[in-house]
Amino acid sequence: MNTDSDSPPSSRPRRRPWFPIIITLLGGVVLLGVLAMPELERNLKHWILSVITLLVVGLNLLWFLLTPRFPWRTRLAGLAVLALLAVGMKLTVRVKGTMDGTGLPRLAWKWSGARAGLAVPPLLTGPNSVADDPRLSQAAEVPQFFGPQRDGTVTGAKLSKDWQSRPPRELWRQPVGEGWSAFAVVGGLAFTQEQRGDDELVSCYDLFTGQLRWVHADKARFSQWQSGDGPHATPVLEGGKVFAYGGTGLLSCLDAATGRLLWQRSVLAENQLSNLEWGLSASPLLVDDKVIVTGGKTKGPVLFAYQRDTGTPVWKAGGDQATYASPVLATLAGKRVILCNHARALAGHDPATGAVLWEHAWGNAKWPKASQPVVVGDNRVLVSAGYGMGCQLVEVLAGTDGLLTASEVWSSMKLKTQFNSPAFRNGHLYGLDDGRLACLDPATGERLWKEGRFGSGQSLVVDDVVIVQNESGSVHLAAAAPGGFQEFGQIAALSSKTWNHPVLAGRYLLLRNDREAVCYELPVDP
Repeated sequence: MNTDSDSPPSSRPRRRPWFPIIITLLGGVVLLGVLAMPELERNLKHWILSVITLLVVGLNLLWFLLTPRFPWRTRLAGLAVLALLAVGMKLTVRVKGTMDGTGLPRLAWKWSGARAGLAVPPLLTGPNSVADDPRLSQAAEVPQFFGPQRDGTVTGAKLSKDWQSRPPRELWRQPVGEGWSAFAVVGGLAFTQEQRGDDELVSCYDLFTGQLRWVHADKARFSQWQSGDGPHATPVLEGGKVFAYGGTGLLSCLDAATGRLLWQRSVLAENQLSNLEWGLSASPLLVDDKVIVTGGKTKGPVLFAYQRDTGTPVWKAGGDQATYASPVLATLAGKRVILCNHARALAGHDPATGAVLWEHAWGNAKWPKASQPVVVGDNRVLVSAGYGMGCQLVEVLAGTDGLLTASEVWSSMKLKTQFNSPAFRNGHLYGLDDGRLACLDPATGERLWKEGRFGSGQSLVVDDVVIVQNESGSVHLAAAAPGGFQEFGQIAALSSKTWNHPVLAGRYLLLRNDREAVCYELPVDP
């Protein structure tokens, strides 16, 4: 009489492969749960989804190699195939930056090569014709980062919302060097920073033609696989001088007309500071007779002031660590302060001495803070960031002794800005909440609406509209209104990853990324 134990292995009923089935089902449930979390940021979502997927695949492969369901020759052949795949990947594939602002690596064939360093184009010689260009009257000045007033807003532009019958007109387009710097515009000239080979440049272009007027080059190069190559900060101009802060800490003062170097300081090296992981990104701030820049990752002074005319150090202050947001001059509770979003806290500094007047700890010092602090009314400031920090409204009050104190009004996860900085206009806040344009009520922190998908892009509030630079390169015009999202038009301006901030100088929209720059003339209402 035959029994199951006497039967040959081939005739035994085979059990279902419960281990890979359960692991795959559990992984799928976790993936669906992560996707269903509305306030979980897309960068964290993508990393979690990638880790869960790799874990499920890895456990199933381990089961395949250890299970007795398959002959040892089959498992050995599978192991050999995996080893060959691993070796093949190592020999043929390399990491080429990130896919987008989520930080996930972008893979490329090793033989595709790195982008060749651009040569500096011929300089425009002869007299400066910009001063006589009749279009100059239609070009407002934007002498610094994040708009004319460094607050992410532009007023009086009178842009037309009809981009269907009157689309923006492209004036010029040309290749530029690497880097995430934006433009500053003064006198019909556009100034930016870029990387060409081993040279870090401060460049001056004709606003209306895109022709290069002058360049200043330093032998410096910042490079990091996630943030990319080249400088990140935007120059600032005043009194015929350009102040530029490079990715490795070179602070340069140049003649705006010729690019001649007037003075230069190596801020990080002189103060024995290590660079930030993703490179110095904060643009210089001009206050009175001083130019003020941020420090590095090393704990200690976080703000450094230099005499504008000579570059002589004036003061250094703070005991936090620097981060990626630029300092802002503001008046809060009747007192003028330098606002700076440091790694651990938002701080108010005395412009004359750099002394810390107040600090308000918020967020997580382990993660980057790249968004500008936004002044809301007479004594309130909105701070925001990505990476699980969200936003917070801070109130600054003056006591009877004249000392300032700061406290939280509300905090929320309804505005997670990552690279983007929000702006305050007509009683409401507008910015990218995890890549989607959102409107917040600053009184309560309530999010009124959230629409669109713009990735790690940038936004600029112009009168009653918002110009949104999509991370993928397109530009969108939408309403800045608490009643709801409305898009008026879009243009396919750039075609690759764009983290640079858009600049509107009158009716001229300047855009760039780490590959090319373009200028559009926008339609305006009569």
